[in-house]
Amino acid sequence: MTIMAGRAEYQQFYDEFDAATLTGALQGDLATGINACVECCDRHAGQNRVALKWKSASGESGTCTFEDLQAQSARVANLLVAHGVEPGDRVAGLLPRTPELVALILGVLRAGAVYQPLFTAFGPKAIEHRLATSKARVVVTDTANRAKLDDLDDQFTVMSIGGAGGDIDFTAEAAAQCDSFMPVMRTGDDAFLMMFTSGTTGPPKGMKLPLRGLAGFAGYMKFGLDVQPDDVFWNIADPGWAYGLFYAVIGPLLIGHQTTLYDGPFTVESTAALVEELGITNFAGAPTAYRMIIAEGPEAARPLAENLRVASSAGEPLNPEVMRWFKQHIGCDLFDQYGQTECGMVLANHHGLHHKVRPGSAGYAMPGFRLEVVDDDGNPVPHGTQGILAVHRPGSPLFFFDGYLEAEGEGWSGDYYLTGDTVERNEDGTISFVGRSDDVITSSGYRIGPFDVESCLLEHDAVAESAVVGIPDEERGEIVKAFVVLHSGHEGDETLAEDLKQHVRNRLAKHAFPRQVAFVASLPKTPSGKIQRFILRKQ
Repeated sequence: MTIMAGRAEYQQFYDEFDAATLTGALQGDLATGINACVECCDRHAGQNRVALKWKSASGESGTCTFEDLQAQSARVANLLVAHGVEPGDRVAGLLPRTPELVALILGVLRAGAVYQPLFTAFGPKAIEHRLATSKARVVVTDTANRAKLDDLDDQFTVMSIGGAGGDIDFTAEAAAQCDSFMPVMRTGDDAFLMMFTSGTTGPPKGMKLPLRGLAGFAGYMKFGLDVQPDDVFWNIADPGWAYGLFYAVIGPLLIGHQTTLYDGPFTVESTAALVEELGITNFAGAPTAYRMIIAEGPEAARPLAENLRVASSAGEPLNPEVMRWFKQHIGCDLFDQYGQTECGMVLANHHGLHHKVRPGSAGYAMPGFRLEVVDDDGNPVPHGTQGILAVHRPGSPLFFFDGYLEAEGEGWSGDYYLTGDTVERNEDGTISFVGRSDDVITSSGYRIGPFDVESCLLEHDAVAESAVVGIPDEERGEIVKAFVVLHSGHEGDETLAEDLKQHVRNRLAKHAFPRQVAFVASLPKTPSGKIQRFILRKQ
């Protein structure tokens, strides 16, 4: 791993970076034949190394080696093929974070099929939309989730853990299969994952993720997360979503590293206990998790302070106050990083490429990606000017997005993929998130990013969470309205509302303070934890 000393060194590394260093590290060839299970499992077998550490909410725990996963994936592949699954077919998994989930994912990939994640918190309507769009051939689930499939217009075969309701018994049938299966070779343009966007601004859109995306996954594990050989790595994101599937399952295994799964709801107590029990040193999660840790206080987070070397945040912008608290009380760097389902992680404060970190920014482009800030017509804008974050496809050899299944051409402007996020490039070259383009507030001619206001509110001792939206106003066009969740012990009254307004007015800007404050018990979020501001705008 190359270690940088500052921006100049980072820039030199970025300019000289050759994507072939990552694609060439793959065992397969993107042009002539590659299999994702070989890349994530087979090529790392033979050394009796641990690939997976897992623990259930009930206290059961265990480990799997790469050899274990190789045999389990072969049995799953044989089972799927026996029931008609062919290369390119979609196989969906509606399973919690268990060893069976990992075996299923790898088995689907070994067979040359396409794995589709289904988050276990989804209800029948969300599942129906995704399965109808993907035309999945098989769905594998468990007893707890089986009823969600009962009323669907099923054109798919159902397999379940234990064979609930007369289904094919996934566990028993897989165990009866042969533990060898010749991996089906595909090309870099063939799909291996079927993904759906998280739906923060509207209905989720489907997309196929091609095998050439593996190289970018490896780059993020190395440069963004800095996963070292002696690290004990835990990404707490659920594999039902992109960040968890890409970087809690596929990414670690791809680089031959152990990963960790915990099948239980997030609590600070359980997280701290597992960090202490397993000696976690490299930790990744969403800002919501870090804010919950802060709310519990330094003593509850003591095991993190005793074990963590680095921590990373993705999914939503990370407030600077959270970074400062983590450095002060945990003693390790917590860095903000940015990505999307469509393109993976493309912007980061890199743990593996040391550079000066600007609090409130998402850092620099990942090696292998060229990022620009452009206007609505796709023209780059000057530093310090708000615009849309865009990926320049010809200059991004690790970029993999080919378009949405049901929205052909959406998101493109010439050579640019437009992320839909409003950002600003700072004078030091870093890029700061302002908000989703739909979320930026225009008030009296000023463009106000909700992230800045939310971060300022979070600095107030009474505020646990906040979300900011623009609401129509005859005089100013829009005004800022803040929805605030309070820490226990604080009362949401007019006195506190006025205090919060003045706090933002004095700390941030006179034009950016919230003219309305609503105290709420919780904020509407997607199942992956992202705030749904479009719902708040309707309230």
